[in-house]
Amino acid sequence: MTQPDPGLERWRLVLGAPAESACGGLGGAAAGQDQALDWLYGRDSDLERRGVRKGGNRPGGGRGDGDPDRSRERSGGNGPSMLTTVDWLDAVHRLFPKETIERLERDAVERYEIHDVVTDPKVLERVEPNPTLLRAVLRTKHLMNPEVLALARRIVEKVVEELIRKMATEVRKSFHGTRSRRPSRFKQARNFDFHTTIRSNLGHYRPEERKLYIEQPHFLSRTRRQLDQWQMILIVDQSGSMLGSVIHSAVTAACLWGLPGLKTHLIAFDTSVVDLTSDVTDPVELLMKVQLGGGTDIAQAVEYGAGLIENPRRSIVAVVTDFYEGGDPYRLVRTVKRMAEQGTHVLGLAALDEEANPSYDRDLAQRLADVGAHIGAMTPGELAAFVAERIGR
Repeated sequence: MTQPDPGLERWRLVLGAPAESACGGLGGAAAGQDQALDWLYGRDSDLERRGVRKGGNRPGGGRGDGDPDRSRERSGGNGPSMLTTVDWLDAVHRLFPKETIERLERDAVERYEIHDVVTDPKVLERVEPNPTLLRAVLRTKHLMNPEVLALARRIVEKVVEELIRKMATEVRKSFHGTRSRRPSRFKQARNFDFHTTIRSNLGHYRPEERKLYIEQPHFLSRTRRQLDQWQMILIVDQSGSMLGSVIHSAVTAACLWGLPGLKTHLIAFDTSVVDLTSDVTDPVELLMKVQLGGGTDIAQAVEYGAGLIENPRRSIVAVVTDFYEGGDPYRLVRTVKRMAEQGTHVLGLAALDEEANPSYDRDLAQRLADVGAHIGAMTPGELAAFVAERIGR
């Protein structure tokens, strides 16, 4: 029996059923992959308009029209049997590498809004927690009964635990102290003085071996500055478009909490303001309480945050929002201007997540920049470094 050409099989998977006459059929695992891809991308409503037959496209185009019966009609009724969400998820985890699984799950939840990926108990018992599913859980938790919510909480706990582990390392680096240029007798890898070591050992370079032998490594001392008490006030827009920033703000606040010299507050807002500071040490519980959606009154939330300031010149107010103001923009500008004139560091962050790639109202952001706010987007690590730098001055 002739073995299928792996290259042709791959092209057949990419191009879909119409390419079968040129690339040949699929067998074994490849047939299972094709069925799983077709289950997801076959529901793209744009294909019929473009005259693409079922099975004719892939991510970026899609397949079918989302109606299983009509899809079967177009394929003549001889296609693979329809999968349930549980079957599909099992097949995906069995047949694809991790990176592809995450892409498929993200498209299922965010592109095609297949909510039973995170609201069906049978699916939740099988699913592997990842950031995409965390966002889906937070968007759909209002649809869940107590049993499903308990299973969904496992996803939140697992992903938040991983985010904290990763972020805590960045925060510790930022707050650990600054390295001076004085040499140190304590030989630790993080204090290794690369440039001095290379310069002082150049005499031990052996051209014939193209190697530099280190006889005397050099290290720097690391000193911790005396820290005055500062306040960090995180004010976070909990509208649906800001979900990624809500998650990272909660985790950032948890990592900053209890650091020497820093008092942290976390405020969430839509058209009302909720002070979540008492829940900062439990970001999982905090995120389960967040209510996404609704309007946006940035001015009201910033005014509340301004009222928490104890020492203006020892305070950082970070407003995480897309700046689409549903309240009074003039009131917002006045409040930010007053804080900046008092010496408070005001950050307007259009995004606080790992991508720091925002979409926001640039006109209002510019007005806030004109009165003294620092406008931009940051990753959580960059925010921690900014805070550490201000505190250590």
